[in-house]
Amino acid sequence: MSKKVLVFIENKGGKLRNVSFEALTVANELADGGEVNAVLFGPGATEFVQEVSQYGSNKVYVLEHESLATYTTDAYTQALCQLIEEVEAEVILLGHTAVGKDVAPRVAARLGAGLVSDCTGVELEDGEIVFTRPIYAGKAFQKKVFSQGKVFATLRPNNFELKENLVQAEVIPFQPVIKDLRTIVKEIVRKTASGVDLSEAKIIVSGGRGVKSKDGFKPLQELSEVLGGAVGASRGACDAEFCDYALQIGQTGKVVTPDLYIACGISGAIQHLAGMSNSKVIVAINKDPEAPIFQIADYGIVGDLFEVVPLITEEFKKVLVTV
Repeated sequence: MSKKVLVFIENKGGKLRNVSFEALTVANELADGGEVNAVLFGPGATEFVQEVSQYGSNKVYVLEHESLATYTTDAYTQALCQLIEEVEAEVILLGHTAVGKDVAPRVAARLGAGLVSDCTGVELEDGEIVFTRPIYAGKAFQKKVFSQGKVFATLRPNNFELKENLVQAEVIPFQPVIKDLRTIVKEIVRKTASGVDLSEAKIIVSGGRGVKSKDGFKPLQELSEVLGGAVGASRGACDAEFCDYALQIGQTGKVVTPDLYIACGISGAIQHLAGMSNSKVIVAINKDPEAPIFQIADYGIVGDLFEVVPLITEEFKKVLVTV
């Protein structure tokens, strides 16, 4: 049975998030011949329409209200609720990002709908949408099916194949009524330097307490730059003030699914594994041969990270230059 699907396209720092395009790919599969719609928020959003249309959106709703220039819970919730009711969307997909995790449950609650969060799999079975999501820190997976009503879901980045599907999208301006805002963002101060977004990075070089200090992250940063990846950290490294909590990966930090995860000086506590154990390839570097991280690693190197990481970096430089 064909469905009308709406995808929330997230704009972060003037760049559309890759998970939004993954959501459009999923939407085209779920629509089953129905209609795939996308929504862009904020002044100047029209300039991103062409980029969105490359992934198969029949209609792109543009909400250029000035209150949507920067994300605030109140404004985005009001606008998205109004658009969903206007479009009469049956399935609403968002990325499982900081914004998606905040706005999706609020909108779903207002519309009296259910929500499946952090989905790593979505498929159609006998006309029903089956969502797969990890539970118990990734030790098991559960499948969810909606029996009735609207369907809300957030998708974990890097878990869905990206397929281009160029269509001539119809651009539809939509002016929401936004009022009684309790918060207004006047300025954003970023703690971390610009670079590859950690939650969507294909390659992550992560450090734990074994880096010993802030300077201990320098070899990891150099390796990540050579590989075109991002730097992450365990909670232990963040608690020790070796780096900012924005880099934390784990149960109480970011959940990542890169193609390559290099764990340096990370013992492998269960809280950390919950945030990265679904990485496609895991490489562990640790002086302790009994470290738990080796139990889930595809490749393990027993040694001092301050000796091993620079050697790996130099080898990658040689290989990447010849390629």
